[in-house]
Amino acid sequence: MTDILTVTMNPAVDVSTSVDKVLDTHKLRCSPAQRHAGGGGVNVARVVQRLGGDCVAFYPAGGATGALLRQLLDAEGVRSRCLALDEATRENFTVGETSSGREFRFVLPGPTLAPAQWQACLAQIDAPEAAPRYLVLSGSLPPGVPVDFYARLAGPARARGACVVLDSSGPALAAALHAGVDIVKPSLRELRELTGQPLAGESEWRAAAQQIVDQGQARMVALSLGAEGALLVTADANWRAPGLAVPVCGATGAGDSFVGAMVWALACGADLPQALCYGVAGGSAALLSSGTALCQKADVERLCREVRLVKA
Repeated sequence: MTDILTVTMNPAVDVSTSVDKVLDTHKLRCSPAQRHAGGGGVNVARVVQRLGGDCVAFYPAGGATGALLRQLLDAEGVRSRCLALDEATRENFTVGETSSGREFRFVLPGPTLAPAQWQACLAQIDAPEAAPRYLVLSGSLPPGVPVDFYARLAGPARARGACVVLDSSGPALAAALHAGVDIVKPSLRELRELTGQPLAGESEWRAAAQQIVDQGQARMVALSLGAEGALLVTADANWRAPGLAVPVCGATGAGDSFVGAMVWALACGADLPQALCYGVAGGSAALLSSGTALCQKADVERLCREVRLVKA
């Protein structure tokens, strides 16, 4: 049995570069490009592998960019299972503006999956021999895939004993929560969109997360708050972790690093407070790297010792 299986329905090759200033109508002379395997669950798998966990990344991919995606994962030692597509995997493009520290992200929609293709994905993920301890459903859904795709996976996986971890947004997030998951990791922006409320302060953050738990949509909510840290809410208790002060080279992939480090810690037997510490450390460590280089193990271990939790 695999400890952790991540599902990325809309993977990408993430291309990142930098320029002094982003100006319209000008030719912008950029720094050499970096290329990394990307997409929510792919990034989670990369983090788990770096931390020493047992993980497999599942994704559909095709074309030259799909082949490059697989090569990049192989180069990092990430085990993967790929459903072959005819249409090419997307690229995403991130430009760091060195004069201001701002980051510009250009995200493409991805290839359109036919019903037979996304149904084949469902069948492969739900195959008896693929039952993991943790099933991580992460990232956006590509065109053609129904919004309840994650919801269709969550119920059967939980019935077979998997702990289902969800990190998505919009209708896909809402539909999966309606079906019920074990852990959901929204950002504050995603939680505001989900609830339709401004959620201006910490008491409102807690109340919105607690409502998700009380309604049986998730056993726990790990709410990422960017520079302000994170909040973990369960039926019995909740913990607040203030943010860590680290130099920011890039924010892309910080949420995925949070999920990867937290799930890895849980799979290793950590209790919830310790797992939250690892999540905050993982997200913070990702800020130290540009593009989607993600977090490094030494940084995660060092920063984890700096996280201070407050139990409410």
